[in-house]
Amino acid sequence: MDRKEIETAVAENSQFRGLYGVAGGLLVILAAVRNSGWGPFAHEWAFVAGVVVLGGLTWPVHTFYTSRFGRAKPSARTERRQIAAALIGIPLVIVGSLWLSSRASWSLDLPVNSTAITLGLVFLLSFGASVGVRLHHALIFGGLVLVGSLPVWERGGESGNTALWLAGVAMILSGLLDHRLLVRRFGPASATGIGADRAGV
Repeated sequence: MDRKEIETAVAENSQFRGLYGVAGGLLVILAAVRNSGWGPFAHEWAFVAGVVVLGGLTWPVHTFYTSRFGRAKPSARTERRQIAAALIGIPLVIVGSLWLSSRASWSLDLPVNSTAITLGLVFLLSFGASVGVRLHHALIFGGLVLVGSLPVWERGGESGNTALWLAGVAMILSGLLDHRLLVRRFGPASATGIGADRAGV
């Protein structure tokens, strides 16, 4: 492999560790449940307990990926692109959501799910800035944008919590497919040559 191929392989090894995305999707759904005030999650302690449990699940996920695929740290160039995507994505979600549909005086107040639209765009931007958008990313998060763009939603930004449900499910599906892609593309660290000796190239 030349340097560019190694950087791409390391970035993919890092980005496609999709079980983290599954945990993140469950966390987003937990937030939606908390906002809905369902059952015990109407209480703050239950939400905090759920966050702690999901946070604890990331340790066996980390252990699995490290032992199976080695350590993988993207190059500084990839990390800079990811930081730039985050700096663009955060205001995009906040300002974009308010602009498309909210009670703000300057909002377009469209009958769309502005949170679903902006979250879908941010996910696509994030993957595009790192390893590139794969077909399942385009279908899942592009679908999230499309569903959010349907003119059937409540005005005034009232559909934001539904968007969290949709985004959580999208993250879980994408995470499972990312994980499947990683398993199919890379073997153990000893077989791929991507491990501690090539982390952060």
